[in-house]
Amino acid sequence: MTTNNTHLSDIKTGDEAIITKVLGHGAFRKRITEMGFVKGKKVTVIKNAPLQDPVEYEIMGYNVSLRRSEAELVEVVSIEDAASLSEIKFEGTIDEETLKVSALEKGKVINVALVGNPNCGKTTLFNYASGSHERVGNYSGVTVDAKEATMKKNGYTFRIVDLPGTYSITEYSPEELYVRRHITKKMPDIVVNVIDSSNLVRNMFLTTQLIDMNIKVVIALNMYDELEKKGVKFDYNGLGEMLGIPIIPTVASKGKGIDELFTKLIEVYEDLDPSVRHIHINYGPQIEKAIKDIQDVIWKNPAITDKLSSRYVAIKLLETDKSTLAELENFNNYEQIKSTAKQTIAELEKEYGERSETIITDAKYGFIDGALKETYKESKKGKRESKRELDDILTHRFLGFPIFLFFMWLMFQATFTLGSYPMGWINSGVGLLSEWVQHTMPHGALRDLVVDGIIGGVGGVIVFLPNIIILFFFISLMEDTGYMARASFIMDKLMHKIGLHGKSFIPLVMGFGCNVPAIMATRTLDNKKDRILTMIITPFMSCSARLPVYVLLISAIFPANQGLVLFSIYLIGITLAVLTALVMKRIAFAKKEVPFVMELPPYRIPTMKNTSLHMWHKGQQYLKKMGNVILLASILIWALGYFPRHTTYSTNYDTQIERVQSSRKLNGSQKQDLVKHLEIYKESERQEKSYIGQLGHAIEPAIKPLGFDWKMGVSIITGLAAKEIVVSSMGILYQTDMKADENSSSLKEEIKAQTHNTGKLKGQKVFTPLVSFCFMLFVLIYFPCIAVIAAVKKESSWHWAVFTMVYTTAIAWLLAFATYQIGSLFV
Repeated sequence: MTTNNTHLSDIKTGDEAIITKVLGHGAFRKRITEMGFVKGKKVTVIKNAPLQDPVEYEIMGYNVSLRRSEAELVEVVSIEDAASLSEIKFEGTIDEETLKVSALEKGKVINVALVGNPNCGKTTLFNYASGSHERVGNYSGVTVDAKEATMKKNGYTFRIVDLPGTYSITEYSPEELYVRRHITKKMPDIVVNVIDSSNLVRNMFLTTQLIDMNIKVVIALNMYDELEKKGVKFDYNGLGEMLGIPIIPTVASKGKGIDELFTKLIEVYEDLDPSVRHIHINYGPQIEKAIKDIQDVIWKNPAITDKLSSRYVAIKLLETDKSTLAELENFNNYEQIKSTAKQTIAELEKEYGERSETIITDAKYGFIDGALKETYKESKKGKRESKRELDDILTHRFLGFPIFLFFMWLMFQATFTLGSYPMGWINSGVGLLSEWVQHTMPHGALRDLVVDGIIGGVGGVIVFLPNIIILFFFISLMEDTGYMARASFIMDKLMHKIGLHGKSFIPLVMGFGCNVPAIMATRTLDNKKDRILTMIITPFMSCSARLPVYVLLISAIFPANQGLVLFSIYLIGITLAVLTALVMKRIAFAKKEVPFVMELPPYRIPTMKNTSLHMWHKGQQYLKKMGNVILLASILIWALGYFPRHTTYSTNYDTQIERVQSSRKLNGSQKQDLVKHLEIYKESERQEKSYIGQLGHAIEPAIKPLGFDWKMGVSIITGLAAKEIVVSSMGILYQTDMKADENSSSLKEEIKAQTHNTGKLKGQKVFTPLVSFCFMLFVLIYFPCIAVIAAVKKESSWHWAVFTMVYTTAIAWLLAFATYQIGSLFV
């Protein structure tokens, strides 16, 4: 039997179910409801045809046959589930009326999709409406996100999906395709079209496309207070009557109109609003004839019209929409539809002297202008000079750059200055937890795993959480106020030179703090090409995790030119990013140029609630998506360094330690120092003979041409998880205090004193200025870190994640090789 709401096509032969909802479209929906397939009716599966399709059902005392594709459009609930909703006070019978009532209760679930332009306040409305966030889950497309929440009102359960902001549902961007597919495949009961009141003409273009789809729509006229402040006279009820769509004014940031909106959704769902009707936009005689010609062919295949409006499909074909054409490929009369559309487009373009998609777009805007001319009257005093003056300052020819740089400095200064306090607290907390576990658990592999692998791994992720939250707080603030678009506007010309959008500048600058949030921030870019290209070059932005390596080597090897060497490393990273972008622009994205279009939304005062929600959501994402990857990588590296446990040492360190401890010639502090050094020598040899040490020796032939020894190789391998691990690995391998950090003078002295023990270079310094510089270059460029790769995979695909691993490591090796080999000729 079925459990919860499922499809009629899933019910087994002989089973019964109660209908809760009929999906589908047009003639199919009308036909099937007339046959008795309505909410609350019991249906029984009689039998399947010999080839399992169609299926015979019994409903209302007679038998009817449905294809499985049609049965998929009927939602049902099992008799058991319907019965469980009823309050049964004694062990008796369950009558048909009880089941019908239960099914009606089950049918009081309204699936709502929020659709609207970017910056229309759609997500603010979602956050306010979902209230207590009873169940909030995130699910992703390839490069876009949608949020889902459940809320209850007046006995109805609303499943609300906040779809990505999009200007239309053509095939221009991944967001547009994602929104379109959600509407056509998921078939929400009602689409709420959120419209920005301050820009009705642009926002209503999407509305005209929803009208073409012949679906239930309610318009949320958001930011209505801004329209009222302008003194505009707007007969939105009149416009709603004209469109056949109810229009509800809302101010989502203040919660105004939200209750009225959801009350209206219930009315529309239950078909109680007489103003709701389906209209056809009259595009003019020539276009209407073209639409009708294509519709005539589409109507020949009910499998298409059962799920989609024939008019919508015809208009999409006239717009030369490749995705729509691809969806029709499996239907019998595909070739006829394709040839008819091609012929009709040719006739239309000959008549107008324009491309067909432009003709349709012009007709839509003509309809919008006409509809607003009758219902919308602009106030003479509606212009907002103060905001225009603010824009004149923030995007000024000379002042724009300094102001922008100040905001960038303020954001990062606050991120790392304010973040340092909670970072310190978290660090201390992780340290205390680690100490407590060490003292509580018995000595052994499990304790080492928990302390070094699990607590160390998770702690390494959690410690960055304050920075992430503060950084995204500022980003959210910049987005909500409208300044983010101005920053992109200021930087666009420079970024466009290397094939990127101005918006790419923000993630790249963020990369100097941490590459993970920088990769996550690429989702603010509008098209796939910009997102991927920005992701590919972001790892060249030297993150703060690499800084300990630079500080250690520069202070030890380049004491006279510390600032210059550090600046050169950062500059090389930026140069590589620019060169890579230029190369990728010519190779991988040569044919993917997109027009330069960027909206500059009006300035608005952000609400603390919305900004805080955005900030916390990003923090949660960081922990969930990156924490588990870092954890697994840390455990793996710990295991490789921990095993095998039975090591054959070159000398008996335990005997030497016992001799030192029993010696009468040494005082207490001398004994302590000697024992400490012997333990470090022992640990260093154990590390060399561990699996990771063996791996270091195995890769030695590959890193030898770069001037690196096996210990540097091990540090590079451990740095795959996180670049901070490079320094701690060097601390152990170069026979220093295992707790040494980049400021440890002993580690600096050991690095300066290191010499080769074997081969042609025996007796020579390991860390010469040339080798040290090559090592810093390699750490700068190679494999970003596991968390960054996971972020790239999440924001794009495994294809680009693997590409990032390979190409960064290849460039790192080639550049270090060239630098070392050429440098060796002169040094």
